[in-house]
Amino acid sequence: MAETTPTTTVNPAATAAPARPSRGGPNQGGRRDNRRDQTPQEPKEFEEIVINIDRVSRVVKGGRRFRFKALVVVGDRKTKVGVGVAKGADVQAAVAKATDVAKKHMIIIPVLNETVPHDAEVRFSGAQVLLKPAAPGTGIIAGGVIRTIIGVTGIRNLLSKSLGSTNKVNIAYATVAALQSMVPKDEWLNAPVKAAKKTVKPAAKTEETA
Repeated sequence: MAETTPTTTVNPAATAAPARPSRGGPNQGGRRDNRRDQTPQEPKEFEEIVINIDRVSRVVKGGRRFRFKALVVVGDRKTKVGVGVAKGADVQAAVAKATDVAKKHMIIIPVLNETVPHDAEVRFSGAQVLLKPAAPGTGIIAGGVIRTIIGVTGIRNLLSKSLGSTNKVNIAYATVAALQSMVPKDEWLNAPVKAAKKTVKPAAKTEETA
């Protein structure tokens, strides 16, 4: 009779490597940090938009030194707007410096029925900018730098034209100068009605007290 050798069966589940524990919780999907617990950021008071970034160079003794120049506009979408230009070793530093400069040189513009109160034409260096009021529903008829600057203000209807130089920095400064030259309707020579009423009231009070 032939001898029979006993056969042993191996369970593949027993030899498999043990399962690794998940790094995250049951609802974290294996992430180390839970981003749902992060507090939401507060809305910014001013909106910052980078208009243009240029790489500039300066010749020094050892060769050329490259830096970045940023043009930034800051506004509150109401009546405040500012433009800043600054240089930095990298793009992030240049944008941060330009933003600080824009916030320090903000101006207050008069807005009448979501448009400018009157026409304005300003020339800054080689750039010339023309701004005109528009009827409701017209929108902002502008392009490039002017549209970006007007977009962070409370103006919703405007006609504009850029003449002369195409330098973005000069156009930005010319646009801000045109907005700064606007005169509110209360200060017009042909509309002194409100100013007259304000001056009469204090005089009546003094007569009653006397």
